[in-house]
Amino acid sequence: MSQQPPVTWLTQDAFDRLSAELEQLSGPARLDIAKKIEQAREEGDLKENGGYHAAKEEQGKIEARIRQLTQLLRTAEVGQAPTSNGSVGLGSVVTATIAGDEATFLVGNREIAGDSDLDVYSEQSPLGRAILGLAVGESTTYAAPNGRSIEVKVLAVEAYSGQ
Repeated sequence: MSQQPPVTWLTQDAFDRLSAELEQLSGPARLDIAKKIEQAREEGDLKENGGYHAAKEEQGKIEARIRQLTQLLRTAEVGQAPTSNGSVGLGSVVTATIAGDEATFLVGNREIAGDSDLDVYSEQSPLGRAILGLAVGESTTYAAPNGRSIEVKVLAVEAYSGQ
């Protein structure tokens, strides 16, 4: 039985930005790193060739990012964030008190926020799983990775506008 990858909600801007990054990495960036590796190979002994090893490491990072973007874009649901109905869902900007401190964050994939200063919590994270579906005014607790029980209360929920 195969497990389906989770669907990721993305704004059109995020989808376009990530598609452009994938195109850049798959084309010009791959060619550039291949040239760097070839130039480093021509310098001789590969065991002690720092340039070669650095280029190979960079190539590995590029290939990993290509795989990550390909999977993300393949499973993406593109569109506007669902309108806020007062409960937490994917694409919600949530203001909550977490262990007594107020925080505002986006529930979804970190790729959605791009260069935004907004913190992002995955719907798969302990906090994300705990608050999905909660309405404004509701509280719950969740177990942090260290095992500590943390109380969270939802103060406000709005749809992510992309900024």
